[in-house]
Parts: sequence; C-alpha cells; structure tokens
Amino acid sequence: MSLVELITTDDGSHSLFRPDLNETYHSRHGALQESQHVFLNNGLNFWLEKTGRNSLVIFEAGFGTGLNAWLTYRDARDKKLNVKYISVEAFPLQRDVWTQLNYAAGDPSFNDLHEAPWNEATSIDDCFELYKINGKLEDVSIAEGIDLVYYDAFAPAKQPELWQLAVLERVCRPLNASGVFVTYCAKGQLKRDLRTLGLEVETLQGPPGKKEMVRAVRT
Repeated sequence: MSLVELITTDDGSHSLFRPDLNETYHSRHGALQESQHVFLNNGLNFWLEKTGRNSLVIFEAGFGTGLNAWLTYRDARDKKLNVKYISVEAFPLQRDVWTQLNYAAGDPSFNDLHEAPWNEATSIDDCFELYKINGKLEDVSIAEGIDLVYYDAFAPAKQPELWQLAVLERVCRPLNASGVFVTYCAKGQLKRDLRTLGLEVETLQGPPGKKEMVRAVRT
C-alpha cells in the first residue's frame, strides 16, 4: 500500500496520515476519543442497551489501525460478551507501522489482533472471534446475520466509491432486525441512502471537533 506517516492527535493517541489521499485514518482532534464516541458509545453500547443481549456479530468496513477492534475486544472482555468480529481491509498495515501505535499501553491483545491471520477465523479468547478479510469492500461477500456495522471507510470526498448506494446496500442488507449501522460521517446523501434502504436514521452529536455523526437502525 501507499506509505503512511505516524501522527499524534489532540488527545495524545496516534493515527496515520495517507499522503496519497491527503487524509488521516482518524480525526486529528483525537483518534481514541473519536472511536470510543462513534463506534463504542453510540454503536456497541447502544446495541447492548437496545437488545439486552450479550452475543453479537459485528461487521467493520476498514480494519485500519485496529483501534475499533481493540476497543471492542476490551469491552467484550470486561463485559463478558460473546463477539464475532468481521473486518474488511484492502491495505493491511505492515508490522513496523502498527507496532508504533500507542493505543494499548502494552496490552498484548492489540498485537494478537494484528498478528491474527487474514481470511480465516481466529479465536482471540473465549469472548472474541476475529475474522479479518484482506480485500476490497466492493468485492467481499457479506453473510446474513449482522447485528452491528462499524462503517469506518475513508471520507466520501476521498473514497467516494465506498459511499455509493450499491455498496451501502451490500453492507446493510445482511443486518438483522434491530441491527445498527454507525459511522462518523453525517452527509445528507448518506442519510437519504440509508433511509432508501429501509433504515431509521438518527443524526447524533459527533465526537470532539466534529458536529454530527449518523446512526441507523433496522426496524
């Protein structure tokens, strides 16, 4: 993949910058707090409260730095959840990049997530099964039975092909009843497309430095 540059965001956590896209993997206002706010607080925790269940399947568009996966694994371990986590990534990071990231403060599970083989299911421990797919989102076959979607592709201005209705339909179609789609993006076209796909759309307060985000629910 293209070269990436390590950066430190405003909350002290690392992210990466892709010069070819002129884009960062996370908000410069804070990578850790963005992931926690968008995907954990308004995604996973919302789903847990809404359903009262503790077993779920998560589909993530963009494994990236592994931050969303690691935060989810940490919650699964602490809350005694049973999580099957499927993540698609076209350009996996090299070891010399992800080993520099400062999220996990020595927690070996972060390494376990990155070192798990691609394209096969791996049990990280009893609470968390990881299946990383090395491929393009547009080409991946997504099985039915998804409870929660973390949509963490690069912004529509940078990778517009990943925000087309046809791709969103491929991702949202497998959602179970009461399934949740959550993303940092709050573009009007995204919200219209999600409604076209039959989801109930909410515009929520965004993470620090961003006004809004979107959550959509299969009713």
